[in-house]
Amino acid sequence: MTRGIDHLVLAVRDLDKARAFYEALGFTLTPRAFHPWGTANHLVQLNGCFLELLGIADPAKIPPHAPGQFSFGAHNRDVLAKREGMSMLVFQSHDARRDQAEFAAAGLATYAPFDFGREAKLPDGGTARVAFSLAYVTDPRMPDSAFFTCQQHAPKYFWKREYQVHANGARTIAEVVMAAPDPPALAGLFAKLQGAESVRAADGALAVATARGRIAVLTPRAFEARFGAPPPDPAAPHFAAFRIAGVGVQDAAARLAAAGIAHRNAAGAVQVPAFGTVIELSAA
Repeated sequence: MTRGIDHLVLAVRDLDKARAFYEALGFTLTPRAFHPWGTANHLVQLNGCFLELLGIADPAKIPPHAPGQFSFGAHNRDVLAKREGMSMLVFQSHDARRDQAEFAAAGLATYAPFDFGREAKLPDGGTARVAFSLAYVTDPRMPDSAFFTCQQHAPKYFWKREYQVHANGARTIAEVVMAAPDPPALAGLFAKLQGAESVRAADGALAVATARGRIAVLTPRAFEARFGAPPPDPAAPHFAAFRIAGVGVQDAAARLAAAGIAHRNAAGAVQVPAFGTVIELSAA
């Protein structure tokens, strides 16, 4: 039942600034794309997963939430009214409607499946239509975070090798870290998202296995011990860090130092606080 990590939604207030920062980290970014509901993005494509740098392009186009309908734009607008950071964790899907039915049967808060398409700019300068179906899940304990599954209908136009080669060697999303006052209290949520056999509780933390990457849920104190700073909101569960694997750590540290980007060396990794989230770059 486990669903692999598909992508992370990283909400930022200045998309140009975020793009330049990630380029300075050694990532290749896709050209800017626009959603019909008022947001825009740049992607960091990895091996079967990606980072989505997301900003608000046209607030007037953002639809409100409605009964049974989740508004992607409104959720991210509301998060950005408080702070920047990782606003959504997305799992890979082969059938979003089946996912929604399974989540609803498990007792999770779900919404009507959402279908949309947009134009994607190709490396050769052309464009192609890409399309997706999404199944959303929310939890009232974490108003600034949401989950969804993403089913792609035109993957051959979405994934491009030219966008997946990065100067820093990045290959995949290895881990997502959530900070929460009481991690074991969230075991039931993650069991319904990933299957009970995927969730392990130990020493006041949760470890959740997925088909691609893992999720760690740490107390604010444990988060600070690992990353050297407290999470943005110690009072509510929220996504606060992620780890990218495949990076040449020494080269990454040199690149960061040359660019004057604040970072921290820790246990064979480089940690970079940026846009409300800690980015951890590691080799393994």
